Amino acid sequence: MTVRIATVQAEAVPGAMGRNVAQAARYVGDSATAGANVVLFPEAFLTGYDETVFTGALPRLDDLDWLSPLQDAVDETGIIGVVNTAVQQGENRTLTDLVIAPGRPPVPVYAKQHLHASERGIFTPGAGGYSFRLGDVELALSVCYDANFPEHAAAAAAAGATAYLNSGAYFPGGDRRRDLHLAARALDNSMYVVYSGLVGAPSGFIGGSAVFDPLGRRVAAVDGREGLAVADIDPAVVEKVRRDQRMWTDRRTDLGAFERSSAFDPPRPRPTAL
Repeated sequence: MTVRIATVQAEAVPGAMGRNVAQAARYVGDSATAGANVVLFPEAFLTGYDETVFTGALPRLDDLDWLSPLQDAVDETGIIGVVNTAVQQGENRTLTDLVIAPGRPPVPVYAKQHLHASERGIFTPGAGGYSFRLGDVELALSVCYDANFPEHAAAAAAAGATAYLNSGAYFPGGDRRRDLHLAARALDNSMYVVYSGLVGAPSGFIGGSAVFDPLGRRVAAVDGREGLAVADIDPAVVEKVRRDQRMWTDRRTDLGAFERSSAFDPPRPRPTAL
């Protein structure tokens, strides 16, 4: 069984939480029109990605009424939404993925584990990974900088992930690094990688929302500044790639201790001819 996923590329207005939630609800409707089963949103989409917002009053998880328009859209369409937001959890602030499913209350399931330098003084990193199953497809979650670390995606693949979902916000000039990391995570682990990126305010975020297949090829991307990219996640393709491309199957977890020799003397320069 395949799962159709939509990934969003859009601008989130910093601090305009009501507007951003309403925008997310509209994208749920657009995703349903495109036949998607799941929709992924960019990093901090509900609060906007902005340090002033992050250090101010954040939404809390003990009262989820602020998510009602998004929950209503999910209930109406039957789509599952994966949306990232900055939240206050007790004494901690986290960049948290919420899974919003039809007929169920929103559930905070994953907090960003690898915090970028500017985030470390504000947020607490998450303590573990998370995935959920939809039919035959296992969807693992990550947030932006997480995907820069091969071991994060490898842990998801080892736990059975068919696809690695990444919500992000890349600054200008980061496009090459973004695409290289995402494609490498797909190829390294023979699984799909789905990326959703912010555009626009307040830092000129550059988007790049796309889906990469298990060979690291971009198979869908947003055409334009804002919109959706849609692709089918097929576990049979993952199985075939892992049979044909043996990197995942042949990897070793028992490489032994790392040994190091003593230093060699540097080569002596050759005498120059007169």
